[in-house]
Amino acid sequence: MTIRTRKPRSGTRGPTVADVARHAGVSPMTVSRVINSEPTVLPATCEKVTAAIKALGYVPNPAARSLAGGRQCRIALLHANPSAAYLSEFLMGSLAQASQFDVQLIVEHCDIAPSPAELVRKLAGHRVDAVLLPPPLCDDAALLAALQKAGLPMAQIATGQAVDFAHALTIDDEAAAYAMTQHLITLGHQRIGFVQGACDQTASALRRAGYVRALAEAGLALADDLLVQGDFTYRSGLACAESLLALPDRPTAIFASNDDMAAAAVAVAHRHGLDVPRDLSVAGFDNSAMSTTIWPELTTIDQPVAEMARQATAILAEAVRNRTNLPDKPVQHVRLAFQLLCRASAGPLASKPGGNVSPRLGGAEV
Repeated sequence: MTIRTRKPRSGTRGPTVADVARHAGVSPMTVSRVINSEPTVLPATCEKVTAAIKALGYVPNPAARSLAGGRQCRIALLHANPSAAYLSEFLMGSLAQASQFDVQLIVEHCDIAPSPAELVRKLAGHRVDAVLLPPPLCDDAALLAALQKAGLPMAQIATGQAVDFAHALTIDDEAAAYAMTQHLITLGHQRIGFVQGACDQTASALRRAGYVRALAEAGLALADDLLVQGDFTYRSGLACAESLLALPDRPTAIFASNDDMAAAAVAVAHRHGLDVPRDLSVAGFDNSAMSTTIWPELTTIDQPVAEMARQATAILAEAVRNRTNLPDKPVQHVRLAFQLLCRASAGPLASKPGGNVSPRLGGAEV
C-alpha cells in the first residue's frame, strides 16, 4: 500500500511517514505497521522506528491511520460516582492521556446500571477494547467477573481491594486518613467527628480504619456519637454536620471522607454562626477543585485522581496495542503517593491558625 503525504499550503511541514522511514532505514509500510501496533514487526525493527519517531517528533495522523487499516484503541470509562468534582478530575486525567495515545474514550453512565452481562454486551457493540473503573464500580464484584469472563482488560482506580486479574491504581487510604487525624490531634483536637464515606466503596472502610488507629495511638476513646454515615455527596455532608453540631458536647473538628462532605460541613458551621477554624476545624479528602473554591480553603488529602486516571489509561492502551492483555500476562498494581495539604479550614484548638504547618507526604510507588 502506498501512503501519500500532502504538503501544507503554507508554512513548514511536519515530519512525515516517509521521513521516519528514511531515518529508521525501513519502508513506509513498516512504519505504518509499527504505528498500528501490528504483531508482525520484529522487536528490533519496532525499536528503530520508535526511536526515529521520537527523534523527529513525528505525530501520527489519526485519519491516515484509519486509511492504513488501523483503528483507534477504544477504552470505556464507566462511572457512577455521585461527586461531580471527582468525575471532573478523573476525566481530565483520562482525556489528556487519551489524546496522546490516540485513544477513543467512551464515557458510559452506570448510575442505573443494567445487569453486568447486558453492560458487557453493550460494550461489545461499541467494540470496546478495555475498561476504566473508578469508584464505586471498581468494587463491583459481579461487574469485575463479567468483564473478566469477556476477556476485557480493566483498571480499578482508587479501590481498597485490588483483584489479581485487573490493573489497579491506588493510594494508601488508611495511611492518609491516619495522617489527617493525627494532624488534627497535633493541633489539640480530641473531639474529632468523622463523616464516613459510602458503604459500597472499600476505600471508605480504610479511611475509617486510619481515623480509628490515630485515635487509639493518641490514647483517645472512639466515641460512637462522633461517627456519622455519609455517602460522599454534599447533601449527606449537610445532614452529617448538622447531626454532629447538635451534640451536647459537639466536636471541635470534623474530618470528612471527601471534599464534598467537608465543604458541606463548612457551610453548616457558617449557618450556625461558627467561625472556621476558630470555633470548628474542618478537613476533607481528595483535593478536588471544590477544596479551593470555598472559604476558607480546605485542609485535605491530595489524592492524585487525575494522575491515577492518566496512568490507568496509558496502561490499558499499551496493553491493548502490545497484545499484553492476555490471561497469562501479569497485571500492574501501582500505589501512588498522597499528600496532606494544610490550608485555612483547620487550626489549633480554640485559637486562630498560627504559623505555617509543613505538608506531610505519605504512600509510595510500586
